[in-house]
Amino acid sequence: MRNAILPLLFLAFAGCAKAPVATTTDLVAQDSLCTSPDGWHAVVQRDPKFVVFGELHGTREAPAFFGSLACSLATDGEVILIAIEFSPYHDDALQEAWNADEEDFENLLLQAGWRGRRDGVGSEAMFEMVRDLHRLRRAGYAIDITAFNGAGSEDQREEFTHLPGQGPHEAAQAENVANAAEKRSYDRVLVLVGNLHAEKQPIDFGRGAFEPMAKRLGAYGSVLSLNVKYDAGTSWSCQLRADFDPKTDGSPADADIECGPHPAGATGSFDRNAFIEVVDQTPDSAETSFDGFFWLGPITASPPKAPTEDEITR
Repeated sequence: MRNAILPLLFLAFAGCAKAPVATTTDLVAQDSLCTSPDGWHAVVQRDPKFVVFGELHGTREAPAFFGSLACSLATDGEVILIAIEFSPYHDDALQEAWNADEEDFENLLLQAGWRGRRDGVGSEAMFEMVRDLHRLRRAGYAIDITAFNGAGSEDQREEFTHLPGQGPHEAAQAENVANAAEKRSYDRVLVLVGNLHAEKQPIDFGRGAFEPMAKRLGAYGSVLSLNVKYDAGTSWSCQLRADFDPKTDGSPADADIECGPHPAGATGSFDRNAFIEVVDQTPDSAETSFDGFFWLGPITASPPKAPTEDEITR
């Protein structure tokens, strides 16, 4: 069954290629677009409940990598949950889309946090990843989805107000993922999130040290967290315009924010296809922010799926 449905489902999963990912219509469906990357066995040996992928938002390659892995696990018979960095206020709409037929899915998904986003979180690549995993679900595979980014209610916001700095947001993220994971017996929970939230050591921006999401998530089950590494390229992000001066311009306004493809310097150098490397741990090992990394190769910017008119500076 798996090989029979691959040509229909996995055109967007090209995270294992060294070259920049082609557009969906340019890709040729093949098993390599629905495979676990080299090094995944090391993750399985650790047997974590939660596997956190700390990405750089706004690339084509990170969602493709994540989606290819999720596809592989699901078609191998695992029951998996994928967690994406959208507000829990959009989770009801996300579940409605997830349970819809394919003809209604894309329009419903746009209402689940995509429409009007200017940044790299609501990118075309992310949308294609979710769309293709939805096709898996419609084909009968056991794959669920949840949105977890921040407090989803006033009660939850109040629950964590005692935490310093960014701690309340991170704690709510972790609790949302954990609550979703309790709804079913999952073989694995895969979390795609900005890499700051994926750290496992406290962070201090000067307002008091806080525990990132992945650190907090450890209270609910075993966590293995991977940081992204990539060759030089571009990512889609929203940044202050280069000539902005807070001394004369005051607080930033919408016109001071430029959204578009921005250069991203290399964070690694490996002459090989996408892979995972898990760092060996010994009883004497010092605690680190990540348990390893996942390598993407060169990265390319993925623009927003559904920005409103005139919002994007290209």
